[in-house]
Amino acid sequence: MAGTSREAGMRRLWLLVLSAAAIPAHADPAPRVITLAEAVEMAQRDAPAIIEAQGEERAGAAGVRSAYAAFLPSLSLTAGATRQLPAGGATRVENGQVITVAREPWSSSLGLGASLELFDGGRRFFDLRQARARADASEANQVSQRFGVALAAKQRYFDVLAARESQAAAAAQLQQAEQQRRVSVARARAQSATRSDSLRAEIQVRNARLAVRQAQDAFETANASLTRAVGSLEPVTAASDSLDQPTLALDQAALRNLAENGPAVLQARGSLTAAQAGERGSWTDYLPSVSASYSRSGSGTSDSPTLSDQGFAYSGSFRLALSFPLFNQLQREQQVTQAQVARANAEAALRDTRLAALESLTQSLAAFRSAAEQVASQIATVEAAEEDLRVQQQRYAVGGSTLLDVLTSQTQLDQARRDLIRARYDQRVAKAQLEALVGRDL
Repeated sequence: MAGTSREAGMRRLWLLVLSAAAIPAHADPAPRVITLAEAVEMAQRDAPAIIEAQGEERAGAAGVRSAYAAFLPSLSLTAGATRQLPAGGATRVENGQVITVAREPWSSSLGLGASLELFDGGRRFFDLRQARARADASEANQVSQRFGVALAAKQRYFDVLAARESQAAAAAQLQQAEQQRRVSVARARAQSATRSDSLRAEIQVRNARLAVRQAQDAFETANASLTRAVGSLEPVTAASDSLDQPTLALDQAALRNLAENGPAVLQARGSLTAAQAGERGSWTDYLPSVSASYSRSGSGTSDSPTLSDQGFAYSGSFRLALSFPLFNQLQREQQVTQAQVARANAEAALRDTRLAALESLTQSLAAFRSAAEQVASQIATVEAAEEDLRVQQQRYAVGGSTLLDVLTSQTQLDQARRDLIRARYDQRVAKAQLEALVGRDL
C-alpha cells in the first residue's frame, strides 16, 4: 500500500510538472520603435549631465545679475520694541511734594540706512566681466553636454541598426548552409561525394545557427543599451534602417573653423577671460576705496509697542569714508599670485583644448572618409562574394569543385558582410563625433 501511494504521488507530481511546462511563458512586451531624432530628444531630456550643465548655466546668469547689483546702493530698515520690567513708576519732588509719575514700559525704535561704494579701484567692473565670462563658459558647456549626450544616444542607436543587420546576415548564412547541407546529403546518397562532405555541411549549419543565436543576443543587448541611453522606462528599439548615407556638406577648411570655435574651445576661452578679469581685479586692492553712507533713526517710549513717529526723537547722519590699506600681511600679494597662476593655467588649457579639437577633427574626418571608402568597397566585395558562392555551389552540385571550395567562398561572404556592417557603423559614428566636436548638426 505504501508503495502504491508513493507511485500515485510521483504520478501526480509528474502531471504537475508537465502541466507547468505546457503553460506558455509570458513573452516580454515588444520594444517601442523610435526614430533617431526621438532617441536624441529623449536622451537630452533627462540626462544627468545636461541637468547639471543647465544648473551651472542658471548659476552663471545669477552671478551676472549679482555683479550688476553691486553698483546699486545697499538699503536696510530696522525696527524694534523693548519692554522694561518691572513697569512700576518714577517719583520726583515738586514744590516740596513727592509726586509719583507712571513709567511708560515700552521703548520703540525705527531706523533706515543706505550705503554706496563710490570707488573701489574698478573691482566691480572686473567682477562683472568675470561673471559674464563664466556665464559664457557655462553656456558653452551646456551645448557641449547636449551634443555629448546626443553622441552617446546615436552610438547606441547605431548599435541596434548594426545588430539588426547582423541578424539578417546570420539568417542568410543559415539559409545558405542548410541549402548546402541538402546538396551534400543528396550527393552522398548518390555516392558522388564522401560522407565527410555531409558532416562538414552539418557543422556549417550548426555554426550558422550559433551565429543566429549570437546575433539575436547582440540585438537584445543593443536594445537594452539604447533604452538606458534614452532614459526610457519601457523597452525601445531603433526604426528600420531608413537613414540616408552619411555625407558632409562642409569642406575641411569650414570644419576646421567650426572646430576652433566648438563648445569645448568656447568653454576654455570663457574660463581664460574670467581668469584674466580675476587677475586684473586682484590689483584693485592696492587702490583706495571711497564709500558713502546715510542713516536716520528715531526712538521713543509709550504704553504699548508702536512704529508711529509720534513722540519719537529722530537723528540722522551722513558719512564719507576713505580706506587705503597700506599693509595687510602680504594678503594682496598672495591674491595677485594666485590670480596669475589661474590665468596661466587657463591659457595652457585653452591652447591644449584647441589642439585637441584639431586632433579630434583630423581623426574623425579621416575615420569618416575611410569608412565611406570601406562601405563602397565592401558593397562590391559582398556582391562578388555572393556571385563566387553561387558559382561554387553550382560547380559542386555537378562535381566540378569540392566542398572545401564552397565553404571557403561561404566564409569569405560572411566576413564581407560583417566588414560591411562595421564600415557603415564606423561612418555613422564618425559623423556623430564630428557633430559633437563642432556643436552643430552637419
